[in-house]
Amino acid sequence: MKLKQSLLLLLAATIWGIAFVAQSAGMEYVGPYTFNCIRSILGGLVLIPVILVMDRAKKREDGGESPRFSDPARRKSEQKVLLMGGVCCGVALCLASNFQQLGIQYTTVGKAGFITACYIVIVPFLGLFFGKKVSAFVWGAVVLSVAGLYRLCMSGGEGIGGINQGDLLVLICAFLFSIHILVIDHFSPLTDGVKMSCIQFFVSGILSGIAMLLFEEPRLDDILAAALPILYAGIFSSGVGYTLQIVGQKGMNPTVASLILSLESSISVLAGWVLLGQSMSLREFSGCALMFGAIILAQIPAPQKRKETAREA
Repeated sequence: MKLKQSLLLLLAATIWGIAFVAQSAGMEYVGPYTFNCIRSILGGLVLIPVILVMDRAKKREDGGESPRFSDPARRKSEQKVLLMGGVCCGVALCLASNFQQLGIQYTTVGKAGFITACYIVIVPFLGLFFGKKVSAFVWGAVVLSVAGLYRLCMSGGEGIGGINQGDLLVLICAFLFSIHILVIDHFSPLTDGVKMSCIQFFVSGILSGIAMLLFEEPRLDDILAAALPILYAGIFSSGVGYTLQIVGQKGMNPTVASLILSLESSISVLAGWVLLGQSMSLREFSGCALMFGAIILAQIPAPQKRKETAREA
């Protein structure tokens, strides 16, 4: 089961890594709020037919209406948890994605990539306040990941000293993505992950839309010019990617999940190399290797768990 969840998260990271190409192209025509508004709404719309099909399939398996729906109090309680989870995830996603887009305008891509990926370090520290235990293997994987991301994103020899406006905005983005991961970790075992994902996109889209109307001047011609990048970002990166994150994170250690999801940085470099013909240096290749090594290390069970498994066998 854990392997299946890890593969789902890896697929999400792959989709997001490739989405950097689409996002870069789309931002040539529209602003960050416009881009995030439309992609989020698209992500929510894509999931509606998926939810309907899943509900029908579940009813057929139950031989009609599920017994749990005969209890109005239980149904109301489940709907409340679903709505609360979707709203909390949507607010966190909206803030994180928009802070990232705003910050990239004022800092270098190398710095932005490194600072954003700091959520792999922030998550375990925040998780400790919620009683999440982190093994020595995972902490070692965090160190490897940071080293890999540094070699991957800071390949131009840039320093990370001197926090400017863009650095600060992207650092806030990394903190918000950490919260998003922990919010998903809290709500995903309690409710339907796909429905929660659908709600989070509409919440994120509506909030981004308000910011779009306040701070940008969206034009239909510009949106149509960015149609293909927006469609990829909305359908695959949002609708598919974030849903895979929610389903894949269910019952999984959030620190391990964040390590797998951070592979999007490595995959984005590979996508640029394959799709745009951008070459990679030996330093960048070594960064990718360190990242993959970190993922493998994070999957090693703690010694006591291995002993417990042996006793059960």
